[in-house]
Amino acid sequence: MSRSAHPAGPRHADVLPEGHYTAPAADLNVLDEKVWSRTVRRNEDGVATVAGIEVTRLAEEFGTPAYILDETDFRARCRAWSGAFGTDADVFYAGKAFLSRAVVRWLAEEGLNLDVCSGGELATALAAGMPAERIAFHGNNKSLGEIERAVSAGVGRIVLDSFQEIVRVAHVAQRLGTRQRVQIRVTVGVEAHTHEFIATAHEDQKFGIALADGQAAEAVRRALTLDGLELTGIHSHIGSQIFDMAGFEVSARRVVQLLAQVRDEHGVELPEIDLGGGLGIAYTSEDDPREPHDIAKALSDIVTRECESAGLRTPRISVEPGRAIVGPTAFTLYEVGTIKPLEGLRTYVSVDGGMSDNIRTALYDAEYSVALVSRRSDAEPMLTRVVGKHCESGDIVVRDAFLPADLAPGDLIAVPATGAYCRSMASNYNHALRPPVVAVKDGGARVIVRRETEEDLLRLDVGE
Repeated sequence: MSRSAHPAGPRHADVLPEGHYTAPAADLNVLDEKVWSRTVRRNEDGVATVAGIEVTRLAEEFGTPAYILDETDFRARCRAWSGAFGTDADVFYAGKAFLSRAVVRWLAEEGLNLDVCSGGELATALAAGMPAERIAFHGNNKSLGEIERAVSAGVGRIVLDSFQEIVRVAHVAQRLGTRQRVQIRVTVGVEAHTHEFIATAHEDQKFGIALADGQAAEAVRRALTLDGLELTGIHSHIGSQIFDMAGFEVSARRVVQLLAQVRDEHGVELPEIDLGGGLGIAYTSEDDPREPHDIAKALSDIVTRECESAGLRTPRISVEPGRAIVGPTAFTLYEVGTIKPLEGLRTYVSVDGGMSDNIRTALYDAEYSVALVSRRSDAEPMLTRVVGKHCESGDIVVRDAFLPADLAPGDLIAVPATGAYCRSMASNYNHALRPPVVAVKDGGARVIVRRETEEDLLRLDVGE
């Protein structure tokens, strides 16, 4: 790889423009373990390793860009979540964060359940052998075909998202001669402290049935009268990338109030309550996520306290961590290309990927960390903006970060905490080829989702 220097960009001592960045680390060769998967290290040459494998070897064997997924870390996080909640609660991995057949098998082996929200996710789950009774099916606009497949497969629960869906699922279940276990998703009017596009419990949005004006109570009435449905509980999800438990406390209180209303009106105590997911992870050193056992205790205490106050038996709790499991377990490996210093501003560092493999920065103004991982550098830090190769000025991977001033074309850099919503939201913009997902474990590496090829693109283009 080239190690030639380029004209120096702005140093950290310069006047810096406004932006989303933190001061440079005292030593840019030190990897902050908070944002990297658990087996990531640096060797004596400064090359980052994961599961004992040098990233330079991974780049040579699998190319760049590539998502590198630490299987050991993934499994450990599964066990941490299941262990934290124990046998009195259910943990459903949110497949929308990232799903593949290999991941489904890991989940099944580690004893977790799986939450899917499309026909494609359901097909992947079933193809990989996840028992249908351990699958929950979400979505705000499930097609009739998706509902029929879910009911036919015998999924453990369908989360009802509208009045129309209550009727659709009931009719399908009756036609197929079964009773489908369901929950009703309610919007509880909680303002989660997160980005507008990933806050999901305020009333002015597409998900769920509002508690306001008695709509959720009416949904329960209808579900209880239909022979094709077995209503087991209430579902709530307040948003994503949340660190503050206060929103969950308000949500749980309002859901329990609905459970008490159902008991008083119908003489039924619903046995389940699903508090959704959305717990945050560390993307930068400033993020401070809570550990699963802390989250489990807090949620259990909240629900128990509210139920005792309402005179209810404590229902079985479900949670849906997705990002919190897979997010920290992967990083994206890039090769540096064009480098453009802008005097008095920052240095633009272009990589061989971009918004096609990580749309979150452009879509949510998400913040990430980045590091030089192919060698050691003792150069001064420079303020950089890591950008992609697409035809958009918003094609930004890391908005503002410090990298060594001797960064050069051919160097490898890596962005940690990209396991969630990067490959699953990846696109073919500019006919880019979506990167592979490479699973690493105990010194071995294998592709679990292969890199797309030009033949893949052309295979779908059937026009002449």
